Amino acid sequence: MTMRRRLFVSFGIGVVLMFGVAGLRSIARAQAPAAPVEPAATTAPPPAPAPVAAAPVGVPDPTGDNTGTASDVTVKDAKNPTLNEVMATVGHNKIAINIVWTLLTGFLVMFMQAGFALVETGFCRAKNAAHTMAMNFMIYPIGMMGYWICGFALQMGGVGAVAALGGTPPLNSEFVVTLFGHPFGLFGTKGFFMGGDVYDVGVYTLFLFQMVFMDTTCTIPTGAMAERWKWSSFLIFGFFISMFTYPLFANWVWGGGWLSQLGVNFGLGHGHVDFAGSSVVHLVGGVSALAGAWILGPRIGKYTKEGKPVAIPGHHIPMALLGTFILAFGWFGFNPGSTLAGGDLRIAVVATNTMLAGTGGAIAAMVYMMVRFGKPDPSMMANGLLAGLVAITAPCAFVTAPVAMLIGVSSGVLVCWAVFFVEGTLKIDDPVGAIAVHGFNGAWGVLSLGLFADGVYGEGWNGVPGKVTGLFYGAPKQFFAQCIGTLTCIVFVFVTMALFFKVVDMIVGNRVSAEVELAGLDLAEVGALAYPEFVQSPGNSVGTFEPSRPSPAPAPASAGATARVESF
Repeated sequence: MTMRRRLFVSFGIGVVLMFGVAGLRSIARAQAPAAPVEPAATTAPPPAPAPVAAAPVGVPDPTGDNTGTASDVTVKDAKNPTLNEVMATVGHNKIAINIVWTLLTGFLVMFMQAGFALVETGFCRAKNAAHTMAMNFMIYPIGMMGYWICGFALQMGGVGAVAALGGTPPLNSEFVVTLFGHPFGLFGTKGFFMGGDVYDVGVYTLFLFQMVFMDTTCTIPTGAMAERWKWSSFLIFGFFISMFTYPLFANWVWGGGWLSQLGVNFGLGHGHVDFAGSSVVHLVGGVSALAGAWILGPRIGKYTKEGKPVAIPGHHIPMALLGTFILAFGWFGFNPGSTLAGGDLRIAVVATNTMLAGTGGAIAAMVYMMVRFGKPDPSMMANGLLAGLVAITAPCAFVTAPVAMLIGVSSGVLVCWAVFFVEGTLKIDDPVGAIAVHGFNGAWGVLSLGLFADGVYGEGWNGVPGKVTGLFYGAPKQFFAQCIGTLTCIVFVFVTMALFFKVVDMIVGNRVSAEVELAGLDLAEVGALAYPEFVQSPGNSVGTFEPSRPSPAPAPASAGATARVESF
């Protein structure tokens, strides 16, 4: 009986499968495109093709050859499209490509905030990890709000028509003074709070892209001033630099201001040229970090009584190296995105030069440290890579690949020397090397453009006929313009930010107390420990952890509670 039942069940399953397969084959035949019918033999000429081609309705297009045809052009009469209708569609699509490209690269630059956060936190001690990460996190919304309030208006409110983004017609108001018979643009006056007067797709695209550049500047000082910076002072700083310091200098270079017009007004090449921000972004951030770290003073224990620097290693080098990779990835948005045009094929040169310079910087820093100290030092390798990327940011569109590698290699050596100079000679404590990476190499980047620009790109840059050409290719005046812009940035930013930190120090103070600094800023300043399950080993400044013993009750989130965590 059991065997007979199994036979019937097997027979039933077989019948169901047979009908199922037959049904599926019938459906497949019904959905297959019909075979073309051969035309009957005739002596009459074949009919003329239709003026508008269209893909067969309901037929798949696996190769894409029939997707996106003349039928997709919006016209009143499909059989008689006009040239203006076709050209309007072509123009719309060109600007659409540029806007999509600019937005996508802006998204990449925004992700660099994660890279900065990991680099700076990894290079700091464990007892300050939550505080350092929190600064890198909050500088993004704080900087954005300040830029939205007035930073964008001051920077780009008078830039005029940005053709790549459709013209940006609302950005047409620049505050100008006349000196020596020439107009000097100082700041824009349109775009406050991104109001209705700038309600334009091109303007909104430009705002997003420029905002993430500005925020890169804002986050640089958080590394140089880490491990002793009071949270309230940091908040005020975030608004001030995003609303005033950065936008003003950025206006002078990118917003149609006076530095960009040195060529038109005084015949100095194409004026101060900075393709993607070696001076506007990195030098501004590096000099701000220099002023802040100088006013703030070194960390407790950084220098001996004789003034010799003492190494204070970071707690998580793998974290810092991972952050460096994220920054290198984001730089492919930083530099190529500054074309603002996906149709500008120079992006291939820009991207490759960016990659090569970072490579040269990392290798040069490694070799320098091995020759001098016998070990490569992972932190210097990371800073060498970043230094090469910072330096190539200005000239990336104007130099050849061998020159990009040369700029990177020189940056790798420069950053190592600069770290020891800032720490040993200037006696300024910079836990992550931000001053050396962004300040020194930001200056080197814009100067290298004035030396090595080869004259094959940049036609009409800043309103000057011809292409951007440097000193070594026969244009010494371009190098002079680069020197003026670099010196202006250093003086303006350092004086402005030093005065700012002095005023803040008198009002709320810049630095935490010695007790808080020794115990760690995490609980006292942000109310959370980065590593609550662990305490640092007594007498250990490197950041080795031991499991903490269970406590019968949670400790209060106060400065006094941090005293139980031994840290030096």
